[in-house]
Formats: sequence, structure tokens, C-alpha cells
Amino acid sequence: MDKSSFAGLFVALGGILLGLAMEGGKMMQILQPTAALIVFGGTLGAVMIQFPLPVVLAAFASLVQVFFERESDLLALVKDMIGYAHKARKSGIVSLDAELEGIKDPFMKKSLMLAVDGTEPAELRAIMQVELDCRAERDEDLPKVFESAGGFSPTIGIIGAVLGLIQVMQHLDNISEVGRGIAVAFVATLYGVGSANIFFLPASGKLKIRYREEQLRREIVLEGVVSILEGMNPRMLETKLLGFIADSQKQEAPKEAHEA
Repeated sequence: MDKSSFAGLFVALGGILLGLAMEGGKMMQILQPTAALIVFGGTLGAVMIQFPLPVVLAAFASLVQVFFERESDLLALVKDMIGYAHKARKSGIVSLDAELEGIKDPFMKKSLMLAVDGTEPAELRAIMQVELDCRAERDEDLPKVFESAGGFSPTIGIIGAVLGLIQVMQHLDNISEVGRGIAVAFVATLYGVGSANIFFLPASGKLKIRYREEQLRREIVLEGVVSILEGMNPRMLETKLLGFIADSQKQEAPKEAHEA
């Protein structure tokens, strides 16, 4: 669970609602189904026009990553790569074939499989780099969906405000209808601007961080497998792979469990 996302959403909404209450307002005043339908329906439609349906569906499925963080222990990954390096150094690269069955990461499994099959280091790097680049390009599309939604929703909110004002102009003889129309108009703008800045744009930013972490993990795997195939000393490999990791994450650097 990503505590930062939950806490951020709670603080943002809590601050807005508390400010509303301090000004004497009520929550029911900003609960307008009509405004919500205009803003969120219009935003969804605009996004679906811009992106293919599979991308939109994949983006909404990826929302879980905004609030729930996948386990990504890069130090443990480096330790695993060092263990593979020791085994390959002692028993040969073919000995890693026995490790393939227990590897769950498809990228790592494919990389090691190519290495065990005798692929040249340069060729292995080229093959896996294509997959790495294509995966990164696909991953970039998902945050763009919410980034676009964050751009559309304030404008759709203005459309909702204009529609509300149109209704106001048609009922100038009825003061109660005038008040209701103005309320819908302002609430539509609130929904558009609020959803963009409290949810859509922050969600896009969080997803970019998540996918960058996954890409970094795959880069470590590729560099580690190629280095093992080239016969790099495990100690040198450890130093090389730790260079991918931020200093703040190196508090417990992996210790080699075997002698070279």
C-alpha cells in the first residue's frame, strides 16, 4: 500500500471540505450529479477519442498502482545477480539453466535463457534492448491518458458552467431557478479543476515513477546478465549494478554469500 497516495488524497479533500465548512458551506452544496455527469462523462469521451480503447482500459486498470506499490527490492535483485555470477563463474553459464524454473520475472527469465543458449553478449543486449524499449514506450502511454484527462477536465468544467448559465438566462423570472443554475455552473468548474489537480495529474505523475522503477529493474537485469555472460568478476559486477541504485537505498548493500 502506498501511504503517500492515500494520505495525499485525504489531506487534499480534507483541506477543501474543511475550508468549505469554515466558510459556512455544506457538503451537499457541491454534490451535483448533473455537473459530475457533464465533467466526467465529457472528459472520458475526450480521452477515448484521443487514445485507442485498449490503452484507455489498460490505463484504468493501472490505477491500482497509484495506491498500491509493487514490491521492488533492487538490492535483493542485485544480490540475486551476484549469486548467478558466482554460479556461472564456478560451474559455467550453462549451470544457470537449473535456475530458470524458479524465476518469475519474464524479462530476467528470457535474458538468462538466451545466455544459457549461448547467445553472444552483444546480440543478447540487442535482442533484450528492443524488448526493453518497446515495453517502455507502451508504459509511457498509460500515464498520458490521465495527463490528457487532467488537461480536458477543466475545459469540460467550463462547458458545464456555460450550460448552467444558459439555464440561468432562461429562468431570470424565477429567482430560485437562477440560484440553482448558478450553483450547477460553479460546481461543474470545481469538478473539472479539482479532479485535474487532485487526481488526474498526480496519478499520471505517480504512474510515471512506477514505470520508471520497473524499467530500472529491467535495466539492472539486462546489464547483469550481459556482464555474467562476459565473465565479469562478481565483485566488479556488484559495484557496477549498485551504480543503478540511489544512495538512499544502499543502506543495506548486498553481501556476497560465496567466494569468487
